[in-house]
Amino acid sequence: MNQHFKPNSVAGRDVASHLHSQTNPKRFEEKGPVIITKGEGIHVFDDAGKSYIDAMAGLWCASLGFNNERLAAAANRQYSELGFYHTFFNRTHEPATNLAETLVDLTGMKGGKAYFATSGSEANETMVKLAWVYHTVRGKPTKRKVIARDRAFHGSTIAAASMCGLTFMHREFGLPIPGFLHTLCPDPYRGMLDGESEDEFADRLALELERLILREGPDTIAAFIAEPINAGGGIIVPPKSYFAKIEVVLAKYDILCLGDEIVCGFGRTGNWFGKDTVGMKPHMMALAKGLSSSYFPISAVVLAPEIYDAVNAFNKQGGSFGHGFTNSGHPVGVAVALETIKIYNEMNVVEHVRKMGARLKWHFDSMAQRYPMIGDVRGAGLMLGIELVADRATRTPFDPALQVGLTFDQIAYEHGLIGRCMGDTLGFSPPLIVTEKDIDQIAERCETSLKVLEGRLTVR
Repeated sequence: MNQHFKPNSVAGRDVASHLHSQTNPKRFEEKGPVIITKGEGIHVFDDAGKSYIDAMAGLWCASLGFNNERLAAAANRQYSELGFYHTFFNRTHEPATNLAETLVDLTGMKGGKAYFATSGSEANETMVKLAWVYHTVRGKPTKRKVIARDRAFHGSTIAAASMCGLTFMHREFGLPIPGFLHTLCPDPYRGMLDGESEDEFADRLALELERLILREGPDTIAAFIAEPINAGGGIIVPPKSYFAKIEVVLAKYDILCLGDEIVCGFGRTGNWFGKDTVGMKPHMMALAKGLSSSYFPISAVVLAPEIYDAVNAFNKQGGSFGHGFTNSGHPVGVAVALETIKIYNEMNVVEHVRKMGARLKWHFDSMAQRYPMIGDVRGAGLMLGIELVADRATRTPFDPALQVGLTFDQIAYEHGLIGRCMGDTLGFSPPLIVTEKDIDQIAERCETSLKVLEGRLTVR
């Protein structure tokens, strides 16, 4: 143990016993953990009592803040009635039935079904397995491969991580496994050619996808998976015509479209689901994070009727659907999710997010006029990104060795603001309960941090 941590302190014990996600082990041993002790609305507090605005809602997920009493009460009520039961072997309970019905209706997947899991990774892997069943039943068992996009994030389990288009998710584990492919990221800021319009860019992306399908063989491709707006890859909003053009190619080669709504769902982008923001028409949708405001680990897949029909047909001789998780449809999780959705409806979440998102983007656009290092401001609703560049005119990025995004993150933290750097893109995805005052404070702390960053870069 590093000697500067007291052995019996939380920090010392944590360093001694805890492996952290997406954390550099050596740096962690040297600096120790940030210890968060409580939450209050959009704020969290560390063990020294310092308050921070968490403008990332934790991991894009605490939509209703960090201490919602109604969600706690919903969990407590359900714990007192039925603290656990499963949904295997024909079992159910009313909260699971209610949530399944609610999600099918809310997503517009008329006649479809909802399946419950406990994480976004599990939901995305479930969609892949269902795609395999769908094609097998239709006499096309060789359709197994899945196409994702560069800079996509789809989770951390083996298939989900293989679908990620981020090298840091692959390098330690020898991923992606065979059968998981990647096509171009629909990033207008970084991907468009000189003189190319967004519509022409979308045409080129669709053509590149078709070329990949033809190289691999259309009879080997089961599905294409996409976030409506890439989250962890840098908050990438595709061209308006992108999904319409992509879906023409998918239909041509009998390939399913899988919608990863884990971040974008439940109002985050200014619509109930990101698919409505970008014009996407998926055959299945993976939901998590905002489903329960992350007050309970729960996820879901909502599937179109034809996908369910394939599962039914596969088991027509009396077999059982060979998939499941112990906590699928956990009664406390679904009770919390139902209360979360009830609160979203009461607060008119879509209109609120549109209003607050427009205010935050106005602040960021105004900052771009004052800070030449801001190359691009993008996003939708309360899911916004600021990309920092060395030269705005040429879009030249900073030298990666400078770690400009990480430096901003550290400066912002010192000023009581938690964001997220994705390379040199600064991400902001605050709880959906933010007020105008909250938005203004986020912007103020962001600008203060940019000013400090600018000073440090000038000195260098």
